[in-house]
Amino acid sequence: MKTNRPVTVRQEQQHERALCSAILALQTLEECRSFFRDLCTPAELQAMADRWAVVELLERGLPYREIHKQTGVSVTTIGRVARFVTSGNGGYRAVSGRLGSARNSSKSPSP
Repeated sequence: MKTNRPVTVRQEQQHERALCSAILALQTLEECRSFFRDLCTPAELQAMADRWAVVELLERGLPYREIHKQTGVSVTTIGRVARFVTSGNGGYRAVSGRLGSARNSSKSPSP
């Protein structure tokens, strides 16, 4: 986060909303992949992918040390992700719940 920015809090919020709107405009997995590869450095993209992998493993109930062993993500970062899963803004849970519902419905037999 930049500290010497000539941007007001309101402008920062507008920029964040514009970014969220841009993400919502993506229609395919390939569009999403291309957008994030253009937007983020490889390290930033890897950090986000790592955190998402941690969310899935936390939801399966794996201990932090096992998650670290499987992903290479630091125990400190795993703890931070866990804190946001349980008491963050609800984003991890919303997406995870939707993806879990989609996976479960695709596995259920047709009538």
